[in-house]
Amino acid sequence: MNNIFIEYPNCSTCKKAKRWLENNNIDFIDRNILKETPTFEELDLWIKISNKDIKRYFNTSGLEYRKMNLKDNLNNMSYEEKLKLLSSNGMLIKRPLLIIKDDILVGFKEEEWENKLLKNKIKK
Repeated sequence: MNNIFIEYPNCSTCKKAKRWLENNNIDFIDRNILKETPTFEELDLWIKISNKDIKRYFNTSGLEYRKMNLKDNLNNMSYEEKLKLLSSNGMLIKRPLLIIKDDILVGFKEEEWENKLLKNKIKK
């Protein structure tokens, strides 16, 4: 499986993460989260692979999240409803996402990325 980097090009954290990948010679397929929003099926698979709670996949600091009052509404939604919501609007998804062989990295935490990518030698 190729590494898939899902980003919003205007996001400063995504730019920093992309630069980090390039500086560390890590091969990836670049995907714009608005032009190619992850599908319901992709998100379902990635959430299961990552073994992270679906709430980790929400961009809690985003305008869309706040506009929809999701802080209060998410607790009343089923897993499927949350997936449907995420797959309907890329701006609701926390970014960047990096899909690697056996894990999904949500958001950019340099130390976590180093541990997962550099120690496992997922390079070109």
